[in-house]
Amino acid sequence: MKTLVKLLLLLALSVYLVMAFFNFTQQRDTRVCSSLHVTITDSTHAAFISAAETERLLKAAHLYPVGKQMDEIDGLKIEETLKKNSVIEDVQCYKAPNGVVNVLITQRMPLMRIMASNGNDYYIDSKGHVMRAQNYVADVVVATGDISPRFARKELVQLGQFLQNDAFWSNQIEQIYVDNGNKIKLVPRVGGHVIDFGTADSIAQKFRNLHTFYQKVLPQVGWNKYNEISVEHVSQIVGRKPQGKS
Repeated sequence: MKTLVKLLLLLALSVYLVMAFFNFTQQRDTRVCSSLHVTITDSTHAAFISAAETERLLKAAHLYPVGKQMDEIDGLKIEETLKKNSVIEDVQCYKAPNGVVNVLITQRMPLMRIMASNGNDYYIDSKGHVMRAQNYVADVVVATGDISPRFARKELVQLGQFLQNDAFWSNQIEQIYVDNGNKIKLVPRVGGHVIDFGTADSIAQKFRNLHTFYQKVLPQVGWNKYNEISVEHVSQIVGRKPQGKS
């Protein structure tokens, strides 16, 4: 008998909780959204998206929340719409009890800018995602020449990641050039030479060899002695002088 009573009480409690949850979720939030608060992470390092641009995108998609009832605002649709923008990596949208809609945006961080000879002009991040150049400028290395999207993702991203993680070479290398044979040349900030890098393999070893050459050879012969320094083959470094000079 006691067991039956307990079962009946448990059943009644379960029904109550289900009904209470149903009623709670069905309640309409008729408050009007008073403001939209947009937060953009890493905005001090890059400014590919702004709060004003975010508002413009939402207005264009008829998703701007201010003035709408809170229960009519679709946070998931706001997230999905903003994620379609190539410079945005992630979006979180949530409503606050005070009638404010918060949007937290994580923007993609550019690794390098691609300005290919075929007219393609875009940024690329460390994961190989393409970001439209638009009207923004980021302080990253620029790659020019005969660059296909596949070569940028598979080869140049590796090189860009190395430069990004090495303070010395990140400051020294200002441009990457790719010829029509997919061979890479690097243009440094200091020195009157071009670095013949070859293919994007053995990257760390090639830069170690080049660093040794910078430390031990160039201080002795002068930074303008060679017009080209080749590290294409990891077993040797070749300095090529301008024609007519000894």
